[in-house]
Amino acid sequence: MAGNARARLEELLASGQARLVPLTFPQRELWETAPVPPGDPSNNICALLDIRGPLTPELCREALGMVLARQEALRTTILPGKTRPVQLVRASAEPVLEQIALPTGASGAEAAVAALAPLFARPFDLVAGPLHRLIMVPDGPDHCFLGMVIHHSVADGWALTTFVEDFMTGCIAAWRRSGKDMTRLQGLSETLSPPPMTYSQWGAAERAQWTEKELAVRAERWRSRLRDAELFFDAAHPVAGEPLRRWETQIPAATAESVRTLARKAGTTPFTALSAAFRLALHRWKGKSDVVLGTPVAGRAKPSVRETIGYFSEVVPLRCRIDPSLGLSDLAPLVHEETLEDFARAMPFAELVRAVEEAGAARRRHAVYDIRFAVQNHPFPDITVPGISAAFRNLSSGTSRFDLACEITGDTGQMEIVWLRRESVVEESDVRQLDALFREVLAGAG
Repeated sequence: MAGNARARLEELLASGQARLVPLTFPQRELWETAPVPPGDPSNNICALLDIRGPLTPELCREALGMVLARQEALRTTILPGKTRPVQLVRASAEPVLEQIALPTGASGAEAAVAALAPLFARPFDLVAGPLHRLIMVPDGPDHCFLGMVIHHSVADGWALTTFVEDFMTGCIAAWRRSGKDMTRLQGLSETLSPPPMTYSQWGAAERAQWTEKELAVRAERWRSRLRDAELFFDAAHPVAGEPLRRWETQIPAATAESVRTLARKAGTTPFTALSAAFRLALHRWKGKSDVVLGTPVAGRAKPSVRETIGYFSEVVPLRCRIDPSLGLSDLAPLVHEETLEDFARAMPFAELVRAVEEAGAARRRHAVYDIRFAVQNHPFPDITVPGISAAFRNLSSGTSRFDLACEITGDTGQMEIVWLRRESVVEESDVRQLDALFREVLAGAG
């Protein structure tokens, strides 16, 4: 660190304007297990908020300022340390709002996403910060889009929900303070009190919980569990900055209900029924029956952090050797048993990777998994109050640890599938073939 920067840091720390905090276990994943640098744009989480209502740039900044005051993760940057990076948490931060215009004649969400693409792909300065961007895109009277970009080190998918809820609460408060007639908003919350637990407090509690003894016990289990496991793809090192290509399909409502019914009858969950079907599809696709899937878990078991923005989610490797001759109804309970065991023995992923990789190995990719499978159950809110609405659209998960992902959402009715692929590893024709095989397996659930 240069002399001027070091002096400024010492001044901030001495005055109480900032403090240094160790990385949390999930944050360490980005520095210790990812195949690309932490600052790579593939670690940007991006979303779009479609707002209809009297939102001005001034009111937007005021609402954002309230969110920054409440959520310390949005006042955090990452500094290099002697052994590993550390968080620099500032006591306060000024809201920054960027604004761009749509091309002449353009309108709508797709045009907004296209206009925002360069800002979504712009890397963050992890040291200088801020590690978030809010970009306003006007689209007519009382209608605008807000592009949201947050670095994965300070947020996960659940955190986007919290951000939207906090921001809209801040908007209501700002609208009221503007002196405009907002009688239609009477009875709605307009305060943002501090969350019950901050992100740094949660990190301290996690470090206290995971003693060296407990980590050693779990590590030995995972060394045995993942012995002889192989990555699914024989892929080269990912190219830094290579975007993950996105493609969306659906599982029809009737098929989705058949899967839910099968899960109830088999005494499993929809997650394990879908996971079993996905494994059968992978076998039909490439002939592999022993696959490790990386599955994210929310990491928010404590109710005290449900309102806290931060990177809480962890990855659990789920290994299962399937018998492809079995039907889905017979396979689902077997997958369920092994899945429960893996979840029960979960440990911080950064420590797990350290345990299973060969000492001193030069990482091209970490040695645990390269396919992600997720069934999303955290809420992505659409907010509507009299005269104001905000529709949320998640655009990217902000992770660079996998080559292929299947992410499913939908508690009722049809299910949505988002396929993410690294283009240098999986071609579009391949993922379309896998999608067809997956939906073919699911169709047999009835």
